[in-house]
Amino acid sequence: MNVKQMSILAIFIALSVAGAFIKIPGVIGSVALDSFPSLLAACLLGPVAGAVVGGLGHLISAIIGGMLLGPLHFIVMLEMALLAWTFGILYRRDKRVGAALLFFIGNVFISPLPFIFIISWSFFVALIPSLAIATAINLGVALILLPRLTPILQKMIMNKGTKE
Repeated sequence: MNVKQMSILAIFIALSVAGAFIKIPGVIGSVALDSFPSLLAACLLGPVAGAVVGGLGHLISAIIGGMLLGPLHFIVMLEMALLAWTFGILYRRDKRVGAALLFFIGNVFISPLPFIFIISWSFFVALIPSLAIATAINLGVALILLPRLTPILQKMIMNKGTKE
């Protein structure tokens, strides 16, 4: 990863932190608009970059929300990293509908599954509405921005049309 790519990665992390302050009301304070930058990073910089942004984005969102689940947020951090990574791989292979469906289903229904056993079935069910809203917004923003940002970032990274 070169300096320009690292700088762009830092911008995506900063966007994720900004999105972490935009909370979706629900039973837990970490549901926010922090994941769309990870989807952008996964597609524009690569799946590993998306995973880094996704994991850090959730952790920062959890801290801002008060870390109500304590160390259980590390499970969610890993899940977000995995979802962003997978989204990036599928999207870059032109499986965009599959990437979007996997991210939505994975984030809304599969990621919270461990909490059925750790907390309760009721907690799982209570999470679904806020997760669905936040995921739809995050996914929508990413899918709108990706085709517009791709040519711009490709020019920046490849040094085309920019002055050193």
